[in-house]
Amino acid sequence: MLKIVSVAVFVGMSSCIKAAGTVPAGQIVFFRSFFAIFPIIVLLAFQGKLGTAFSTKRPLNHIARGVVGVCAMGLGFFALTRLPLPEAITLNYAQPLLVVVFSSIFLGEAIRVYRWSAVAVGLVGVLVISWPELTLLGSGAALGDQEVLGVVAALVAAAISAVAMLLVRNLVQSEPTATIVLWFSVTASVLALLSLPFGWQALTPVQAGLLIAAGFCGGVAQILMTAAYRHAEASVVAPFEYTSMLLGIVVGYLAFGDVPTVHMLIGGVIVVAAGIFIIWRERQLGLERARTRQATPPQ
Repeated sequence: MLKIVSVAVFVGMSSCIKAAGTVPAGQIVFFRSFFAIFPIIVLLAFQGKLGTAFSTKRPLNHIARGVVGVCAMGLGFFALTRLPLPEAITLNYAQPLLVVVFSSIFLGEAIRVYRWSAVAVGLVGVLVISWPELTLLGSGAALGDQEVLGVVAALVAAAISAVAMLLVRNLVQSEPTATIVLWFSVTASVLALLSLPFGWQALTPVQAGLLIAAGFCGGVAQILMTAAYRHAEASVVAPFEYTSMLLGIVVGYLAFGDVPTVHMLIGGVIVVAAGIFIIWRERQLGLERARTRQATPPQ
């Protein structure tokens, strides 16, 4: 339930950003990161952990994760303002598939044929979703088409976000979750401010309210997601991420009049199926490793 609510709040965050209209990506990143800090601080103060939340021996690792995360976030928000909501959400599902690929390339993790097959099938699904826009690249006016730029930005954001996940995977070995989240939010806010000279725009009260709401939603959703993974194994919780596709379709249609295309629906089902298979496979391998440890007598 915590995961489903967190997904719903994240969709609410995306909807607020989309409803705010075409706002510079750096400006959106600032509002999303800065105002996410407040609900996190409230929770830490309630838990009595605020005094130690920023304590770390790995500041450079946190900053590196922040730089990579900001790039992914900025491109993702750029895509969100230029694509229908369901399509922008679904293209982000390429991220867990790319985590598998990058884990093999950069971390040397052993990836067997089952997961490679699932990744290949999932990326075919991403291609199906993107095909109507990518085929426009053959026309002379394609480069000016905002949806083409949106699809490219979403796919690059998914790839960079996969790198960010590898950095997080390294950080969680020694750092508390609250420390990682706070360092990221503060780093992202500072980095986003650096984009101020490159064309932030004056916001209407409605736009400012929507972006502030998006920031609070991001912070609350982060807290709920963290709690979800604390109460159940990742392999149990992770598949519920895909409820965001259903929510995105409903909210996109009701709020923005976005009607999902056949390509989006078919490609989305393929990507979701591949992602769930990878999660199931991870679960099976985890159980096998646990049985092996239990069967091996202590030395």
